[in-house]
Amino acid sequence: MDFDAIFTSQIETLKAEGNYRYFADLERRRGKFPRAANRHEGATRDVTVWCSNDYLGMGQHPDVVAAMCEAVHRSGTGAGGTRNISGTTHDHLLLEREIADLHRKDAALLFTSGYVSNWAALSTLGSRLPGCVILSDAGNHASMIEGIRHSRAQKVIWRHNDVADLEAKLRALPADVPKIVAFESVYSMDGDISPMRQIVEVAEKYGAMTYLDEVHAVGLYGPRGGGISEREGLAHRITLIEGTLGKAFGVVGGYIAGSAPLCDFIRSFASGFIFTTALPPAVAAAARASIMHLKASGFERARQRRQVAQVRARLDAQGIPHMSNESHIIPVLIKDPVKCRMLSDYLMDEWGIYVQPINYPTVPKGTERLRLTPSPMHTDADVDHLIAALTALWSQCALARAVA
Repeated sequence: MDFDAIFTSQIETLKAEGNYRYFADLERRRGKFPRAANRHEGATRDVTVWCSNDYLGMGQHPDVVAAMCEAVHRSGTGAGGTRNISGTTHDHLLLEREIADLHRKDAALLFTSGYVSNWAALSTLGSRLPGCVILSDAGNHASMIEGIRHSRAQKVIWRHNDVADLEAKLRALPADVPKIVAFESVYSMDGDISPMRQIVEVAEKYGAMTYLDEVHAVGLYGPRGGGISEREGLAHRITLIEGTLGKAFGVVGGYIAGSAPLCDFIRSFASGFIFTTALPPAVAAAARASIMHLKASGFERARQRRQVAQVRARLDAQGIPHMSNESHIIPVLIKDPVKCRMLSDYLMDEWGIYVQPINYPTVPKGTERLRLTPSPMHTDADVDHLIAALTALWSQCALARAVA
């Protein structure tokens, strides 16, 4: 059997549909974020990145870089193995304490990524709580969906951000079964924010555990960067908070925070924790430095909010359609995968602007978009250049404009 022919055929179908993913060859430049070098067709060109999840540019902050370099010189590169065998270092323990403090929880547990922390925690809870039912928001991330599926627990999907539907589904379940309400704070593709207080109140009413994914909110919201749950004063009422070190904190890794028994339970039974090599201690040291900085500094968050508001207002002034939300994520709707790819290429080739197209299966077909994430490091001149480019391309490609 010609396996390569099967692989190639399916890849060609993706390309024909406009959903094939091309990777740009980028090299980030320390101290120059959001600038990057793009190697393309034998040449190197400078581009401005407008789609990074390093939302605050902390991946290049001097304190974070210095902490990583110090830890490498002190401890070397790798962790030496899984946490259970030889990979737990003092840097890991210090970071877990920092995360627990960030969320005002008793304990925290590190994972190699936010995807793994969701997958491991939900699969473990769902499989080891007898008769567990997991009620999952319809908009939840693929990592949460995979964790729930792997747990083989009963799954109930409630309409996205619809608290009345959640309550109806909780009411229909037996009172004596363990229930987990799993949802996110900021949904990464539409940028909408969950009605967290109402969700928590309904979950408490029916004795359900709350599982909150804060990956697109930690570092960005709340007086110390604890996320939407901190901003709303709800962290102490949420059973488990899951987050990432790879977005606003600018490093890599994932985590959960909760009670000491809960974190010990996941540590003891989650295969995604037990059988994988630990994060390098230098990564843990850098992440801790980032969290500590953002706990004390509101400058980055304030500057980011200013630039987000400016981009939204300028898009509105030009009639360029974007999804309205209260977060830092600005989805500019194209609604066609081929046009979305084409616009992304035009922006890169003609304007030196890097924005990856977001197509199916990341978003539903017909909702393809360019996802803008303004940072504190984007200058007003960068905003001018972005708006000029989008305005020109909207006319050049005869795209529909929003009606004021």
